[in-house]
Amino acid sequence: MPPSRESIQNRGDEDEVCPVCKSSRYLNPDMHFLINPECYHKMCESCVDRIFSSGPANCPVAGCHKTLRKNKFRKQTFEDIHVEREVDIRRRVMQILNRREEEFDSKRAWDDFLEQREEIIANLVHGTDVAKTESDLQKYAQENMRSIRTNQALEAEEASSFQERQTQEQERARLRRQAIRQEYENERREILAGREDVLTRLAAGRPSDAAAIAREGQKVLLKKSSARRSEEERIRQKQAALRSSDARKAGQGRLPTDKAGDAGDTGLIKGLKRIKTPEPEKPYDPFGGMAPGKRDYYTLQDFYPSSYLDPIRQDTRMQAGGYDLREYYSRTLLEAFAGLGCFVDEEVSQRDATNTLDTPEPVASEGAAMAATSSGPAGSV
Repeated sequence: MPPSRESIQNRGDEDEVCPVCKSSRYLNPDMHFLINPECYHKMCESCVDRIFSSGPANCPVAGCHKTLRKNKFRKQTFEDIHVEREVDIRRRVMQILNRREEEFDSKRAWDDFLEQREEIIANLVHGTDVAKTESDLQKYAQENMRSIRTNQALEAEEASSFQERQTQEQERARLRRQAIRQEYENERREILAGREDVLTRLAAGRPSDAAAIAREGQKVLLKKSSARRSEEERIRQKQAALRSSDARKAGQGRLPTDKAGDAGDTGLIKGLKRIKTPEPEKPYDPFGGMAPGKRDYYTLQDFYPSSYLDPIRQDTRMQAGGYDLREYYSRTLLEAFAGLGCFVDEEVSQRDATNTLDTPEPVASEGAAMAATSSGPAGSV
């Protein structure tokens, strides 16, 4: 049964009266009401300033014992306070459960997640298992804080990109309108100038030339119109190419979402993809694992007596050119000991074993061997 007109009128009168000071908007048209998301009780700005300016205090509405703070009060957006409360709950839950469709294994898992989120919102709105639901939300937020912040940043980036595209579209629309107006004005001026030119030539010419002058003027106008349309088409194609290029750059410039380390399934949400944690990148090794300074069979010394190297060691011209005998020592000893550790017998044995696997089976007798190696058909002499 729909509510009567009298009940609706009484409800409207109650909404216009502050429940604390009983002031009415009818007597004070400039009065504004504020609400607090803790309890959603409405009161006027004067009562909020008077009660909560000195610090947190209990809600003055009878039966409500929640502690309120002045910085939490705000203006009511929706006329129905129940809708206001549901919107706030929905916004808070969706900020925590902000998973995206690409994070799930299948469409069914994504649909199950959406249904589960709506059930959580319904429980909080209607007061069903509020304590357990709030506990599950807090636990999920603590365990998945990284993915929540990543998705929030991605949503903010998408919103900013959408706003930027909207601004660009509006600017392009304005430029198109301006170009159309300019085109119309140019065309009108050209038509007027062509008419004046034709009239001037007709006034200065002979009556028999009137038809030829009119045809010539019409041809000039057609040529100008054709050139103008060609230029407009070229500009439109160029703008379309620029828009497609900007779209490709925007798609390529988006950074990948970093979700390494998140578990596939959390305690609250099921069906998430298993994300493998990538191994840390190893530092670049230009020698491919070889240690050029490692010496297993010798020790490099700073001096080796040599009748050949003594003159070079004392030659200032060699030293001025940057020649260092220690480099010569290191290279010579490395080449001398490079073969140590390479056992030829083992390599030969390994090679023979490999060749044995590739050879055909041995022939039983000498005659069979000759028959097998003969080039003629089987059984020929």
